[in-house]
Amino acid sequence: MPAHYIPRMSEKKPFVLRIAPEKLKALEKWAADEFRSTNGQIEYILDQALRKSGRWKVREKSEDSANNS
Repeated sequence: MPAHYIPRMSEKKPFVLRIAPEKLKALEKWAADEFRSTNGQIEYILDQALRKSGRWKVREKSEDSANNS
């Protein structure tokens, strides 16, 4: 799997998110400022937090090409 793998919509699991209206409004503004959808912005924030905490490891390209050879 490439380092910047983006799953297809069929591979993503939908779920309900309960969020305060003020936070949602702030997220929507932030997403618009960065030319992302609100869902895309939430995924981006979660991805960054997971990486920063060490809970999501990104494989290097050399590992991917070695595994695909």
